[in-house]
Amino acid sequence: MQVTETKAEGLKREIQIVVPASDLEARLQTRLYEAKDRVQLKGFRPGKVPISHMRKMYGKSMMAEIVNQIINETPRNVIAERNERSAMQPEIVMTEDEGEAEKVLDGKSDFSFTLSYETLPTFELKDTSGIKIERPIVEIADEEVDEQVKRIADSAKTYEPKDGKAETGDRVTMDFVGKVDGEPFDGGTASDSNLVLGSGQFIPGFEDQLIGLAAGDEKVVELTFPEDYGAAHLAGKAATFDVTIKSVAAPLETEIDDELAKKLGIESVARLKEVVREQIESQYGVATRQKVKRQLLDALDETYDFELPEKLVEAEFGNIWTQVQNELTQAGKSFEDEDTTEDEARAEYRRLAERRVRLGLVLSQIGEKANVQITDEELQRAMFEQLRRYPGQEQQLYEYFQKNPDALASLRAPIYEEKVVDHLLAEADVTDKTVTKEELMAEDEDDKALTAAS
Repeated sequence: MQVTETKAEGLKREIQIVVPASDLEARLQTRLYEAKDRVQLKGFRPGKVPISHMRKMYGKSMMAEIVNQIINETPRNVIAERNERSAMQPEIVMTEDEGEAEKVLDGKSDFSFTLSYETLPTFELKDTSGIKIERPIVEIADEEVDEQVKRIADSAKTYEPKDGKAETGDRVTMDFVGKVDGEPFDGGTASDSNLVLGSGQFIPGFEDQLIGLAAGDEKVVELTFPEDYGAAHLAGKAATFDVTIKSVAAPLETEIDDELAKKLGIESVARLKEVVREQIESQYGVATRQKVKRQLLDALDETYDFELPEKLVEAEFGNIWTQVQNELTQAGKSFEDEDTTEDEARAEYRRLAERRVRLGLVLSQIGEKANVQITDEELQRAMFEQLRRYPGQEQQLYEYFQKNPDALASLRAPIYEEKVVDHLLAEADVTDKTVTKEELMAEDEDDKALTAAS
């Protein structure tokens, strides 16, 4: 086998591979002799079929198998022998000449093909112990816990029917038909729908117009959907709702006590408050982690600058761009609505793609050096977490993960990344800073997009 490098520009490589016809013939002869004792043909005793006859019968199909084996195995072996790592699956280009391909299968011509790929860049890891991280911490006040407990109590509130007009805080049961330009629209019709007036569950202006109505009353509610309404076909549209009030119920006072806690499946109100505090701590912990990780990734992004594999960047950009376009379509918006242009957005998201690829490579190499490992238990836990998100489809999804290595790899990547981040934070200079809830939960511009490295 002849291996010749024909291109070495930056990370791009092109390798010409030629397998002589004599090598192909030797492989074919080996296969024919191995198959001789197994072949059964009329007119021949087992093991007595002439090789020449076997070649006439099976030579071309066997040669096709040999060529496929070479294509499958050679790229990996060649790249490994060169002490390189391909950024993505190498591209293989063979001759498009049918006559030449037939000669190869007939054993009359050398088999040649071109291997094109980009190598993963090499770079020197920097000392990360000097990275300074400010970890925002919120002290949870008892008042905040009490407010959350009160909201839980309100959500568990019971109602009793009342005569007379509906007031703010009352629950009305109603039928309604929503119309735009006099025609009912999808999702705008409901029967026996419950609504607590003042809860803000419905479109702004809807609930206010029901105040003062009693059971049996009918009213045409007129309003305009918000410009940023989730359903693009309704955003900004004037609409009417033909409403019939079927009943009105007034809320009963809910005591925050052990009885309420037990209704919620918790032994006491004291334990209820503990659970609520733990939930708030968990919520703030996620936000703190996001802020800390963002600072760490920003520091790494400023530290490293090296050439990136173009195809990796293109693939990452393609994923981001598809998501951006889908979100715009679902919201019924354009780039102009976002105060930008498509060209500016493309440039911005390409920079994001470059950042993600760069940080992904950096974190991967740091993880290798630190010998970060993913246990089978961690991977199983991540898989079952995915299964729980699709009730009724657990078995199909489980089989999908078992049969698709790429799907399992998609679960492994975020776990690996988080463990590398933990390793880096253990080495970094981290100091705590007490902040307000509003400061912690405030989302920086592009924070969501930039937090994840891959």
